[in-house]
Amino acid sequence: MRTFAIVPVKRFANAKQRLADTLPARSRVALMQAMVTDVLIALRRATLVDGVIVVTGEPIAEQIAVNYGAEVLSDPHDLGHSAAVAAGAQWAVGRGAQRVLLVPGDCPILDPEEIDGLLAVDPAQEGPSGAEVTIVPDRHGSGTNALVLSPPDVMEAAFGEGSRERHAAAAKTAGAAVYEAEPWSLLLDVDTGEDLERLRRHLDEHRGGASHTRGLLPRIL
Repeated sequence: MRTFAIVPVKRFANAKQRLADTLPARSRVALMQAMVTDVLIALRRATLVDGVIVVTGEPIAEQIAVNYGAEVLSDPHDLGHSAAVAAGAQWAVGRGAQRVLLVPGDCPILDPEEIDGLLAVDPAQEGPSGAEVTIVPDRHGSGTNALVLSPPDVMEAAFGEGSRERHAAAAKTAGAAVYEAEPWSLLLDVDTGEDLERLRRHLDEHRGGASHTRGLLPRIL
């Protein structure tokens, strides 16, 4: 099944405002660069991802995307996470995508094997429409960190607080089979100082992966 990953990336100057008490602006920008780079490396190494589309208005993110073989869909107005992934999914359909993985740019420990595991799942049943939706909740249980949509236009994504239930309801309304998965490397996103400390501890305790973020953290923390 031809699968594209969609990665929305906000302008770095506007990203990670909740880290302002932990990191100065320059360090937040450096952190975003490192995390996006690690996400794109992981996606490129996943064997079941046929293409990657980065939706962004950030020039640095555009260059990173080009460097790692991803397509760039311009988002000059920073329309927001849900609008960005919707535009990316539509773009992917034009590239022949039969399925999309909507994944954030702030999960730097993203594991290619876990991506392939998420995409290789062969559910026993499918929805009445033949469509399938897999929800990866955030670690708090109420939000959504990632979605797998087959076909890409089966439903509209609506990220944010309470999105786990919204996505499940929208998928059922569309007649799709709904599944949930919790790959560890997609649960550790970085929005707050607590998240950043959790990431630092994880990298201290585990070898391999997230090479750019791993190298950066000792210089900014």
